[in-house]
Amino acid sequence: MTQRFSTMTRHLGSSAVRDILKVTQGKDILSLAGGLPAEAFFPVAAIREAYDRALSGGGTALQYGLTEGFLPLRERLCEQMAADGCRVQPDEMLMTTGSQQSIDLIARIFLDPEDVILVEAPTYLSALQVFQSYQAVPVAVETDEHGMLPDDLEAKLLRHHPKFVYVIPTFSNPGGNVWSLERRNAVVELCRKHGVLIFEDDPYGKVKFNPDVNFPSLYSIDQQYGDNGNVIYTSTFSKTVAPGVRSGWVMADASIIRMAAKAKQASDLHSSLIDQRALHELLGFFDLQGHIRTVSAEYYARMVKMTSLMQDRKWEGVSWIEPQGGMFLWVQMPEHVKADVLLQHAVREGVAFVPGQVFYSDGSGYNRMRVNFTHTDPHLLPEAIERMDRAFRSYAAAAVSV
Repeated sequence: MTQRFSTMTRHLGSSAVRDILKVTQGKDILSLAGGLPAEAFFPVAAIREAYDRALSGGGTALQYGLTEGFLPLRERLCEQMAADGCRVQPDEMLMTTGSQQSIDLIARIFLDPEDVILVEAPTYLSALQVFQSYQAVPVAVETDEHGMLPDDLEAKLLRHHPKFVYVIPTFSNPGGNVWSLERRNAVVELCRKHGVLIFEDDPYGKVKFNPDVNFPSLYSIDQQYGDNGNVIYTSTFSKTVAPGVRSGWVMADASIIRMAAKAKQASDLHSSLIDQRALHELLGFFDLQGHIRTVSAEYYARMVKMTSLMQDRKWEGVSWIEPQGGMFLWVQMPEHVKADVLLQHAVREGVAFVPGQVFYSDGSGYNRMRVNFTHTDPHLLPEAIERMDRAFRSYAAAAVSV
């Protein structure tokens, strides 16, 4: 029987990372492709205790819950966000099934076919996937290591009148960049000037390698103007507690949150109540900030080890900017290297990465690749880079023989 799928399904693309993981599953592959945290640092004992505490009151933790989320958890999150300079009330916050659902909900309530969204170049590939599924048109703003270029942003605000500007200003995926304070202020000011919302995605902001350096969110900068918020903010517990808890949140003006809650009711009614109640318990007794500092220090050590191993290989024309946090190394290769073809050689050698073009709205970035340094065991990193070196040599040999 021929299935009569909806028009929307014609615009559904699969995740490049998931496709790569599927290809490499069950093989002797050292994957540097996924954006996975290190399982060895999941606080398993504390999470087990948190779920035990959540269930100690009987079956209520297993019941249906509010679409907006478990109120005590939202109240606790409001307190934590206040420490980061963000004034937010529970009715301005919605709990979601990871920040990926936040992206989908915001897209659902704002986007019509052919609407334009401005994005960084490069940007998060799964956000592009969501926006394109709603038949919206992502348009890239010129970007350097300090953030969006204000002149190009303003030109495209005037030209395209976008629904919103989607950004990851702190340890971006895939670039690993952190925006300067000057660029943060400029983007907020320009979007307010032209009446365009900013959608700030902040999954990695807490995973910083220097604990004494703070990067203000665009949400907190926008609040300095004192009127209705012009920034929607989303984050997640996936990188600070564990991805399997599948809990994130989105903050915005209460009118936006009310509309997002309606959209969520049509999707899943509410995110897992037991997960939310366990997180509430966890935040009450567990030193999460200390845990994040420990994890961040380990990730920094892994990043340094990986970049040192790569530097020792002296790959001609290969460069990167050392990230200050997050989970990714964004690698630029010579103009003649095509990352998707290099990946085929890499998989044959037993290592994987993500080709760069999937992170660009226009399909450029063919000579770049994203490498994850957080998941692979440090003892396996020398072998992973050795396999990558063999892939480069195999690619070069094949190019010569053509």
